[in-house]
Amino acid sequence: MKKSWLFIFTLCLAMLLSACGGKETSSTSSSDNSSGKSGGDTELTYVSLTDVVGLSPILTNDSASANVINQVYETLFKRNPETLEIEPLLAESYEQPDENTWIFHLKQDITFHDGTPFNGEAVKYTFEKIRDPETASPRASLMEPIDTITVVDDYTVKITTKYPYGSFLASLAHENTAIVSPTADKKQDLMKEPVGTGPFKFVSWTSGDQVVLEANSDYHDGEPELKKVTFKVVPEISTAISMLQAGEAQFVDNIPVEQMSRVESLNNVNVDNIDGTSVYYLTFNFSKEDNQDSEFRKAVASAIDRDAIISKLGGLGIKSDSILGPKVFGYKNSEDNAGTPYDLNTAKELVKKNGYDKREVTLLTPNRGNFQLMAEVVQAQLADAGFKVKIENMEWATYLEAAKTGKYDLIFLSWANVTGDGSEMFYPNFHSDNIGSSNRAQYDNPEFDKIVENSRTTTDQEKRLEYLDQANKVLLDDNAAIVLYHGKVTTALDKSYSGLTVDPNGIWDLAKVTRK
Repeated sequence: MKKSWLFIFTLCLAMLLSACGGKETSSTSSSDNSSGKSGGDTELTYVSLTDVVGLSPILTNDSASANVINQVYETLFKRNPETLEIEPLLAESYEQPDENTWIFHLKQDITFHDGTPFNGEAVKYTFEKIRDPETASPRASLMEPIDTITVVDDYTVKITTKYPYGSFLASLAHENTAIVSPTADKKQDLMKEPVGTGPFKFVSWTSGDQVVLEANSDYHDGEPELKKVTFKVVPEISTAISMLQAGEAQFVDNIPVEQMSRVESLNNVNVDNIDGTSVYYLTFNFSKEDNQDSEFRKAVASAIDRDAIISKLGGLGIKSDSILGPKVFGYKNSEDNAGTPYDLNTAKELVKKNGYDKREVTLLTPNRGNFQLMAEVVQAQLADAGFKVKIENMEWATYLEAAKTGKYDLIFLSWANVTGDGSEMFYPNFHSDNIGSSNRAQYDNPEFDKIVENSRTTTDQEKRLEYLDQANKVLLDDNAAIVLYHGKVTTALDKSYSGLTVDPNGIWDLAKVTRK
């Protein structure tokens, strides 16, 4: 009887607290312990400058959200961080009877966090929702080649494509194709209350403050040792590093170059960096008539000294003009110096000749990572050439919306290249199909579109390499994107923790993390 009254009292108290905390979204879990300790269980706090935009893999397309999503959800396939090969995850195996037909055999006896069975219907439901134009999924392009999806039986799904889809498996390893619980998606808003099959379950999200996860005790690959993971949002990187030093946080990534020496001096952390798949570039709002002027773009490209930018990064940037970096399928080292070279005199002549100094140009940048450093360097370089440049700095979610709606002249963009496949860089970012969604530059070039389509519609990997090289050259010749550098993945982890898996695409996995 006492236990019943205690349960009722606890439930009422939880409901009262939930009603008072209007900004917090939480599940019914009781493991959200603000003290950071839970009966001796291993916990970890990750610190980020950026809050998540949302928690649905179908409706988000940003790295801050992906960090949480990748712990909660799983995809049919995953990329091996060491070999870079695509391997089954929720899929058991696959076969391809012909170039337009894919048969996927799914792993059995896996359940979503809400108890819904993972099966062929869940796969079909997820993919159909991504494809549905009414969903407005930012990465609907990953599913665009699909013609039909058929559930053969509980653990077999047959997918036919409209044409041969050379990067299909890579697409199915992307977090935006992670499988969601159909039951949960019909019942609740997955942007606020995610339900996947992954190693961690959602507990709560307090907007602007933190996301809390707990271990999935029924995880099909074994319960994680970490019983609680907190994604803590702080306003400044210096605060994040102080928390790391004090043991209030155990994990930080994406470390800005100006803070690297401080992090490396900490005695209680291990710092690591690996060559990554990410690319950081400057591009134009092609919906504006001024930016369709090829001489304007050439003047901007000629004014930018990439060597100066690389030197500012202190070894955390890889120089290459190629839009596809060394870790991405489609890269050729012959394109490393294929972009418009730095030539300040040429830039000045073009500015003076065309009167580009008569108007102010807005450069949009987010307030995270090395973007602010790049903005200041590029602003100074463009000013040397005679341009008048105003930096507009925005919080991450606001920046993404402004980028999508074209509220800028010039913009810094980055792409993690999660799939590691060049087609999935070019198609979402620069193909005209995706203007208004992932093609934030609003670039429209029929010649380029056709080449990219060719790269996607053949399964002959050698031919795909040729097409991707051609597409790369078109963008470079057009000065559609000015690559500043290719990134490295930097992490700082408390020395008492081990087992962190980090992919060159910047994705990390906490499932096997342990503490000494």
